[in-house]
Amino acid sequence: MAAEAAPPRTVIENCAIATVDADDTEYASGYVVIAGNRIEALGAGRAPEGLENVVRRIDATGHLVTPGLINTHHHFYQWLTRGLATDHNLFDWLVALYPTWARIDEPMVYAAAQGSLAMMARGGVTTAMDHHYVYPRGAGDLSGAVIRAARELGVRFTLARGSMDRGEADGGLPPDFAVETLEGALAATEETVRQHHDSSFDAMTQVAVAPCSPFSVSTELMRQGAELARRLGVRLHTHGSETVEEEKFCHELFGMGPTDYFESTGWLGEDVWMAHCVHMNDADIAAFARTQTGVAHCPSSNARLAAGIARVPDMLAAGVPVGLGVDGTASNESGELHTELRNALLINRLGAHREAALNARQALRLGTYGGAQVLGRAGETGSLEPGKLADLVLWNLGTLAHASIADPVAALVLGAAAPVTASFVGGRQIVENGRLLHADEDEIARSTREEARRLARIAAEG
Repeated sequence: MAAEAAPPRTVIENCAIATVDADDTEYASGYVVIAGNRIEALGAGRAPEGLENVVRRIDATGHLVTPGLINTHHHFYQWLTRGLATDHNLFDWLVALYPTWARIDEPMVYAAAQGSLAMMARGGVTTAMDHHYVYPRGAGDLSGAVIRAARELGVRFTLARGSMDRGEADGGLPPDFAVETLEGALAATEETVRQHHDSSFDAMTQVAVAPCSPFSVSTELMRQGAELARRLGVRLHTHGSETVEEEKFCHELFGMGPTDYFESTGWLGEDVWMAHCVHMNDADIAAFARTQTGVAHCPSSNARLAAGIARVPDMLAAGVPVGLGVDGTASNESGELHTELRNALLINRLGAHREAALNARQALRLGTYGGAQVLGRAGETGSLEPGKLADLVLWNLGTLAHASIADPVAALVLGAAAPVTASFVGGRQIVENGRLLHADEDEIARSTREEARRLARIAAEG
């Protein structure tokens, strides 16, 4: 019987490495060996001699290699409504934009997903997620459009299949024709999971159950959504404790705060992660820690909508899993995650802990391993370790912007946005010298511009 051929290997050498493993192992000059879609070996100095089937060697002098960034909260469709309602708080912003969002259709959502994914991928994101919850009647296959865009760009992806069943007639914010019925939302969500979710180790597409928020869905949708997710074996995602107005709303409608409401509907657990979690008291944080409920921290969006400063240092100290999120680009117009490393560190230092709030390595961990934790994929990605998926980024720190900063992690987090020389997902390169390898950026820019104008025109006529 013939010996099995060695997998194709890529060897990266002469680079600084931040593994973000449990010991925060770092190498001032080291190597990474990729074999197939996995990390085979890494360490200090030169790569081992005699490796078979080496198809590529990369001299990464002047670069830092890290795990790929992991985005844990986004709304891709909002790419088409950037720069609007710029001086609003959350509720006023939603009231201003829902009439426009209610007019989206499949071509718009596909273009918006391309734009959102392209910006993140160019900036070092290797795993993305989209919380899509607006499904106007007759709009087409919106979930399929988002998944198709991620597949084409080569990004690992989680679709949080959202839903809303509380329209204006029931005291909600979205127009009635943009919400689903309870039964329709549950059925469509289950079909999306069955059609697209892949539970394998190296899955490129996964699906989570994700009713939008306490003020846009019924209690039954929250409760039955949790039951559905656990019956299907997938994760749960929603917005939580984002603003003081939400806190007031929950007390008025349910007679309790958001965290207690979530617990009463089955929405705390190690299979759950929430976006924002800005207004959390000590008991809320303790409940999240006790149940290992995760948090997607979105510092730029929280600032853009004047929501407040999340208590991230306290969450981390309590043992709450925390990752980073871009959030929708109608509340974070840059659409980039690598800038959130810096913003997370800086904004949290404006809070009670001041200079002791977060350091550069904690910020990097939020954007990598922390993200893998809240997406339920920490055994597969989020750190550089042998056997894990080869999702990694080469950051160029040899340019004018970074060359005088001796600490490469500090350069990445605190310095200007670092250029991405190469980004790999499962050993497949998706970015080279800051440009996408599997999509035409100029065509995406044209398409998103046209679809944004079409949406604005339709909304104005409606």
